[in-house]
Amino acid sequence: MLHRRQLIQTSAAVSSPAKRSRPSADLSYEQAVSQIWRHSTLSPTDETALQRELVRYATLAASSHNTQCWKFKLEEGLISILPDWERRTPAVDPDDHHLYVSLGCAAENLLQAAQANGRQGLIELAADTSIQIHLEPTRAITSPLFKAIPQRQSTRANYDGQPLKNEELKLLEQAAIGNGIELLLLTEKPMMEQVLEFVIEGSNAQTRDPEFVQELKSWIRFNDKEAVRQGDGLFARCTGSPTAPHWLGSLLFDRLLTPKAEAQKYTHQIRSSAGIAIFVSEANQPSHWIAAGQAYQRFALQATALGIRTAFLNQPVEVAALRPQFANHLNLGQCRPDLVVRFGRGPEMPRSLRRPVTAVLV
Repeated sequence: MLHRRQLIQTSAAVSSPAKRSRPSADLSYEQAVSQIWRHSTLSPTDETALQRELVRYATLAASSHNTQCWKFKLEEGLISILPDWERRTPAVDPDDHHLYVSLGCAAENLLQAAQANGRQGLIELAADTSIQIHLEPTRAITSPLFKAIPQRQSTRANYDGQPLKNEELKLLEQAAIGNGIELLLLTEKPMMEQVLEFVIEGSNAQTRDPEFVQELKSWIRFNDKEAVRQGDGLFARCTGSPTAPHWLGSLLFDRLLTPKAEAQKYTHQIRSSAGIAIFVSEANQPSHWIAAGQAYQRFALQATALGIRTAFLNQPVEVAALRPQFANHLNLGQCRPDLVVRFGRGPEMPRSLRRPVTAVLV
């Protein structure tokens, strides 16, 4: 099944930021998860408290390598989302595309949470490429997307391989499109196999690139204590890997991250998926990358509300030499393929963690 575009034929806390920038090391991993992945239990008593709570919801969004590459500035009636340049990932994201996509994801969570708390968020891109969200009083509307925020995750596991209903596909499509973003939904196995070839080619290039491997490794959290202490990055358990002391995890990472092993993993993952979603921008610029992040976040929240899992397969759009070939394969013309996401029903995986609000406020 193909939507939106005819593709090629099948044959082709309250402490100060300085004192508390990460979750308390005294917490267990399970305690940290329950503290982070939750809905509000109290109604904020003033505007500043409400804004801080909206920021907390924003930090539950997806970000590349879970870098949480964002900062937030609170003003009267306004929340600004700014890039955190210290959390760039230049090996995998040299043009900061994923960084701006991540800001878009955070913005969408914030908009959904604002609406649920009686605020309409009006989004504007400032000259410095920060995102400004003006908040105006409105009637509170609690949407299924807002309810799904604490349940959403990037689920890096095999799915059950079963197709989705047409009604579910339509809801996913409706959630994603808009603001110069187009969504391609691929559910036919031959087309998914073609995408798999690009994923493997991109993965091979990345796993043979020492800079990419070293950067990825720097964001891996090999055990519970590391994950809680840092509050960011890719926790080993989230990918189904066992935890280990840092020295052992580092050694195993070097030995096990091979082109062959990664290709086998992605083959199983794609072949067990119900489909692949490709997000496409009309223009190759930060404003559209932010819009792509918003579109993905809505897609992922809608999927979560339906009991559907999602995970990124961005190798074809991350490898610069491969991206034009992938775009040509999809008949995209001058449009940029932004994100590649597989989806389907599958198990819930252990969760990544987040830094506290105090760590991201400026």
